[in-house]
Amino acid sequence: MKSRMHLVIMGVSGSGKTTIATALAERLGWIYAEADEFHSRENITKMTQGIALTDEDRKPWLDSIARWISEKSASGESTIVTCSALRRSYRDVLAAADGDVRFVHLLGDVELIRSRMKTRTGHFMPESLLPSQVNTLEILQENERGLTVDNVGTPAEVTDRIMAELGPTA
Repeated sequence: MKSRMHLVIMGVSGSGKTTIATALAERLGWIYAEADEFHSRENITKMTQGIALTDEDRKPWLDSIARWISEKSASGESTIVTCSALRRSYRDVLAAADGDVRFVHLLGDVELIRSRMKTRTGHFMPESLLPSQVNTLEILQENERGLTVDNVGTPAEVTDRIMAELGPTA
């Protein structure tokens, strides 16, 4: 069976992961999941209170996302999942899932991201945690499978750039 591709749309909170992942899922017809759905109630409570998660907090969350990717790969499905994936060690957990796991790192101006976070509704991540995310972020390394994209322009334009960089394998 052909190896399934799995895109992890990564970046700090407010960088546009959900918007771009949704657009890619629609265009590719792949299954889409939001990493926030994999968080424990305790993690969500911490973040809602403005408390940054520890690596211990994140481990079960990352493991569950990797399991989901592997399960979908085993059933022959390609996926798109959003996940901050801020550190290389977090991405290594996800990259170990079955299938062809690739990262799409969305970059954006921190002040633009901050303004998005202040105006969005229905999300538990407060704008006060943005500095800790920015400080934690480790950019994609050359030996990681993925690409870095400036989230500038319309969602359609950003999606077009991602699709062009992925090429015919997507």
